[in-house]
Amino acid sequence: MPKRILIVEDEEKIARFIELELKHEGYEVEKTGNGREGLKKALEGSYDLMLLDIMLPELNGLEVLRRLRRESSLPVILLTARDEVMDKVAGLDGGADDYITKPFAIEELLARIRLVLKKAETLQKAAKGSDESVERNPNRYYYDRLVLDVERHEVHFGEAGIELTNREFELLHILLENKNIVLTRDVLMNKVCGYDFVGETNVIDVYVRYLRAKIDERFQIKMIQTVRGVGYVIREE
Repeated sequence: MPKRILIVEDEEKIARFIELELKHEGYEVEKTGNGREGLKKALEGSYDLMLLDIMLPELNGLEVLRRLRRESSLPVILLTARDEVMDKVAGLDGGADDYITKPFAIEELLARIRLVLKKAETLQKAAKGSDESVERNPNRYYYDRLVLDVERHEVHFGEAGIELTNREFELLHILLENKNIVLTRDVLMNKVCGYDFVGETNVIDVYVRYLRAKIDERFQIKMIQTVRGVGYVIREE
């Protein structure tokens, strides 16, 4: 079944050119030149990837991306004439999977599309817990587009790396390892800090706040849930 791509680009000549090239490659394509309509289509339609311009009428691309990430992990490649570093950082931090600056060679765009679609497919299989994925990656844990790799001591959300301290990493590891199980603060304290830890009793709450700032708030998801009066849990989506 052909992959479906949504183009959100207000420059009609560019949008039409990309559309023709993608159709020639066998993709199904829809396009719009309006940010608000693009967001609506992305949330209501069934697409495999969105090509999103930053400078759009009604809603700019970064705002479209921000709102999209509240509800969807649809892969996004940003298309823009702006090549400043902060624009790239804002887009990638906002949850974009890749970023390409206009003007670009169509061959490069097609290669990036193939790469993003391949990675999205791999993550989707892993998130579904396929036996093959689990066998290949016994030391990886998944939530949405987040991957925690125990052996490499790395955490990524899509293509974006997440820098964690050792205790933040260990806390996230324990929560992901015990999905759907509510863990008390005492249990988390013992596992993360050890039985001999001497310090503030609210240390787990502090580390949870750090994780939420680095993950939940950054990528507009609600991963770590508080169970009032008990502790914390990450529930399977």
